[in-house]
Amino acid sequence: MADALDKTALEAAYARWAPVYDFTFDAVMAPGRRAAVAAAEQCGPRILDVGAGTGLEFTLFAPASNVTAIDLSEVMLRRARDRVVQKGLSAVNGVLVMDALRLAFSDNTFDATLAPYVITVVPDPEATLDEMWRVTRPGGELVLVNHIGAEKGLLAMFERRLAQHAPNLGWRPDFPWARIGGWIERKPGARLIERRALKPLGLFSLVRIGKGEA
Repeated sequence: MADALDKTALEAAYARWAPVYDFTFDAVMAPGRRAAVAAAEQCGPRILDVGAGTGLEFTLFAPASNVTAIDLSEVMLRRARDRVVQKGLSAVNGVLVMDALRLAFSDNTFDATLAPYVITVVPDPEATLDEMWRVTRPGGELVLVNHIGAEKGLLAMFERRLAQHAPNLGWRPDFPWARIGGWIERKPGARLIERRALKPLGLFSLVRIGKGEA
């Protein structure tokens, strides 16, 4: 189900965010990035990092990992490539401009597909999950970290109001669990391995989706 966030709005939003992204989001999102990288590396060395942005998680990968990173924003990826060179990050073997809705990889290429803080951003979350699923091998995992919208109460009301500004923000503050949970229920062979709230304050959740053996 596509909605208000489109590619043009996203590229414009993240071009605005790029100069201050690391300063603004690094600390609050670091626990989620650590948890996601640890989960992905348990599946094997071949990892696809979807929506890598400025590459904040790159330093967390073990040298033995073989990471391909993609993002729609060329502006963000310039910073990611600089990070790889400046820090000598041998685990990251490709940093590519690519649309998560049209991944240029063969089926079953990766042991895990990692998407930190991405599913609430893309124009079509379900189609993005489909693409991530396609390029992940049987027995591998989709690893997500995201804020999941509140279902009721004052926070839910606030998130719904904030969602009116989603195109300018570049993400959906009111993203419901039902979009991920419903996709898992509909996808043959998909199973929810883990869903847990992360620090700080349970603002973000780690979600691990297993791809059943063919």
